[in-house]
Amino acid sequence: MKYQKDRKIICIANQKGGVGKTTTAINLSASLAAAEKKTLLIDCDPQGNAGSGVGINRSDINEKNLYHALIGEIPLSDVIFNTSIPTLDIVPSNQDLIGVEVEFVSLPDREKKLRAILKSLHSSYEYLIIDCPPSLGFLTVNSLVASDFLIIPLQCEYFAMEGLGQLLRTFKLIQARLNPSLALGGILLTMFDTRNRLSHSVAKEVKNFFGSRVFKTVIPRNVRLSESPSHGLPVILYDIKCRGAIAYMEFAQEILSNGRI
Repeated sequence: MKYQKDRKIICIANQKGGVGKTTTAINLSASLAAAEKKTLLIDCDPQGNAGSGVGINRSDINEKNLYHALIGEIPLSDVIFNTSIPTLDIVPSNQDLIGVEVEFVSLPDREKKLRAILKSLHSSYEYLIIDCPPSLGFLTVNSLVASDFLIIPLQCEYFAMEGLGQLLRTFKLIQARLNPSLALGGILLTMFDTRNRLSHSVAKEVKNFFGSRVFKTVIPRNVRLSESPSHGLPVILYDIKCRGAIAYMEFAQEILSNGRI
């Protein structure tokens, strides 16, 4: 297949942990795939939760994951796994990925390694979704350099804005020096509790500050959404009628229809 030049690469990043990055990466990918968009989920987090969250057995990827593609041991196309959704594939990872930063420390253009292997991928994927680790280190920088858009999940809690300034400074630095085409796709409010006054307050503050950069879709706190990874399923396959599944399907439709991404 020919390389699809108009495919969109989206990085899901926030150096703060527990904000819903992996949940968003998994369920946005699954919802885009359900909308008949051929999608590739790339797990760039050494914790490997995106893979297990779509049913990949960790023992099956010990010698065949993103790490081996990054170091040039095998082509990226050889570390792509199918999922239970026919239009969704995944490049999984595991703790081996931790060593990449040390191994690449003296290499030129080390920030562009992920971009290079993605360019080598000749496929019909329309969306590539990258799940980043909770840091602004080597792997997140590589993900930002490789991407067209950054989506920032932001939980509706007291410390929501903490560290966001640092992430945005990193975004602007990469945009200026390494990836001029990188754009801020938007901020996604997550873990919204309708019964909690603080959630409403945080959401209002974020919307007042960032305006149209905040997606209209808000992801609620939802037990089924939290349960689905333990079953190796995106929430739309675990319980398509739950509030979490509906929210992520709405989010995918917002991305497909808003023209910004």
